[in-house]
Amino acid sequence: MFTYIDPDVRRRLIDAGKLIRIDAEGRPTPADQPPVPGARAISILGPIPLPLELAGCHYEVSWYASVRHTELAAAQELADDLRESNGQGSFALLASSMAVNSVLLIGDAANAEKPLVRVHSSCLTGDVFGSQRCECGPQFAAALERISADPQGGMIVYMSGHEGRGIGLWAKAATYVLQDAGENTYQANRSLGLPDDCRDFSDAASLLKYFVGDRPFRLLTNNPKKISDLKSAGLAKVTPVKHVSGVGDANRRYLSAKKEWGHDLDPGDIEE
Repeated sequence: MFTYIDPDVRRRLIDAGKLIRIDAEGRPTPADQPPVPGARAISILGPIPLPLELAGCHYEVSWYASVRHTELAAAQELADDLRESNGQGSFALLASSMAVNSVLLIGDAANAEKPLVRVHSSCLTGDVFGSQRCECGPQFAAALERISADPQGGMIVYMSGHEGRGIGLWAKAATYVLQDAGENTYQANRSLGLPDDCRDFSDAASLLKYFVGDRPFRLLTNNPKKISDLKSAGLAKVTPVKHVSGVGDANRRYLSAKKEWGHDLDPGDIEE
């Protein structure tokens, strides 16, 4: 039984303070009542102690999982249908349409005057497979290391629906084929009729409003669009911090395209 479906488990989580709901502005709302119709609500589950071992380093973090209420409601309807048809073997379908984002809280971020933050887009090929065609995996590992070493601590907001700058894994695979034929990463997107970058940072902004609030924070990024999108969402007190990691022969052309597109990368950041 999934904990976000079973009413008894849900009640226990709410009573224990482990399940909360926030609105688009990061304000807590009653988790035991239906959200306002048409309003964007996010459910957050945690904190969950999560010891991590990455790149030979050990970290102790607090994990929060988050998902939009609309996606939970759709899962609820499917779960009810599966139960009525005794389709327990198909419960994996519940996860197929849910983008579960994560917040990894590191150190005393809750009391930091200016926490260090990374909003990291999911990348199966880089984060999990260890692909060197991008710098995503090394960037994630470096962010974890930098935030853990920072006196103020901070957090990583991991966006699960951002594969391939928002185009999804299948389309990303197609762009790789086009890149191997000579196109750069942005040209390949356009050849498929897709935007250069279609990631939505609104959920990340809501989570930051909840976990950071009105405090200033430092953001590990080279991407001006990410800064602009977060500021447009009302997070005005953000200071960008350059975050270059994992540069190699296999991704130098990719990084050059990002530099030409507007990323804060100097020639010395990507040259041998």
